[in-house]
Amino acid sequence: MSVNQRIKQVRQELNLSQAKFAKGISISNGYIAGIELGNRKANDRIIKLICSEYGVNEHWLKTGNGNMFDHPPGETLEKLVDVFKELNQEFQEYVLQQIQSLLEVQKAQQENSNKTKQ
Repeated sequence: MSVNQRIKQVRQELNLSQAKFAKGISISNGYIAGIELGNRKANDRIIKLICSEYGVNEHWLKTGNGNMFDHPPGETLEKLVDVFKELNQEFQEYVLQQIQSLLEVQKAQQENSNKTKQ
């Protein structure tokens, strides 16, 4: 199996469309389609983006050896939920406010990034 085929396998395992998968790593869905069809090469930059964004084991993605993910999908979320449940109500509200603030910052960065690409 090639790197390109493993990229498609990752996307399918995450149950993401090509468009959503591509958006997560800030490339066009046409580029991902080209990779999956074998018409484009998955360069080191794309590989590193996929591994960083989706928790994919870079060694597995390049060679097919080892586990697909550094951590199973959902493991981080499960840990977060467990810790969150242990917090008292006041701290839970604080955590939610902080997460919402981070989300706003992330959206602003993405908008700025999209503007500079145009």
